[in-house]
Amino acid sequence: MLARNAESLYWIGRYVERADDTARILDVSVHQLLEDATVDPDATSRQLLTVLGITPPEGAEQFDVWSLTELVAYNKDNPSSIVSSVNSARENTRGAREVVSTEMWECLNAMWNAVAERETYARTMGPHAFFSFVEERAAMFAGLADSTMSRDDGWRFLVLGRSVERVDMIVRLLLARVGDKASSPGWVTVLRSAGAHDTYLRTYRGALDASRVVQFLLLDRLFPRSVFHALRQAESCLEQLENQPSVRVGARAEALRLLGKARSDLEFLRPHDLLPDLPKRLSALQKTVRDVGEAVSTQYFHVSPWVAWTNTEVG
Repeated sequence: MLARNAESLYWIGRYVERADDTARILDVSVHQLLEDATVDPDATSRQLLTVLGITPPEGAEQFDVWSLTELVAYNKDNPSSIVSSVNSARENTRGAREVVSTEMWECLNAMWNAVAERETYARTMGPHAFFSFVEERAAMFAGLADSTMSRDDGWRFLVLGRSVERVDMIVRLLLARVGDKASSPGWVTVLRSAGAHDTYLRTYRGALDASRVVQFLLLDRLFPRSVFHALRQAESCLEQLENQPSVRVGARAEALRLLGKARSDLEFLRPHDLLPDLPKRLSALQKTVRDVGEAVSTQYFHVSPWVAWTNTEVG
């Protein structure tokens, strides 16, 4: 596969996942700000910006629901905004038309064309409709990719990008809650933002505490948005991309080595050892995501730099 197509597919996976995750987080946070009068809009908004790695504009005073949504959802000058992510995904898909299906292209192109109208409507009626639109289109795109792409190298680069981005987002959500009490309602917010609330309740029969939430989002083998599941999926993609006879000593490539180490660290971790060392473990995972992005870029895309969410770590 051409390096430019491989790079485009990798970033399509990342940008669609980024738009989806950001919409989920904003949807939960905006509902919280609108429904709970005890929540400080400015403090909550700034905490959310820290989670997403977004620096507030110079001179920004008090944030509220509308200014937060304007910056994180609609601002085209913010590279981590939903609109920017949709635009970047669409541009990468347009540049890789020969390796994506017509249905995938039409899905992203229709999404991009509808953004302005949905944005105008949301500014008048409220942002929930915009977030739901993004989530539905991202789910549609994932379904079309599943049903219309061969399980070849192109598919593997797409899933690799999606998985790496998913790890980054879950780690950011958990880092924002480090230090919260075990019974804090913030843990419910984390589950809802990760799309994990219903599945968590079914798994643990309604019991809610910080330890179980962290275990579920980091270690669960079956939930597709857990860090462990995403790491294992990314590692599997890289193993198949390598497609070389096994060497006798060491890993075959730096990105695969990094993913394998992060996955094995979680796989053999005892659950009761998780919380005491959580900040350090999450920071290490966040660094792994950055290093994997750089290693994949160096190995497969040659001259293309890796674009991070931010240069500032959360925590």
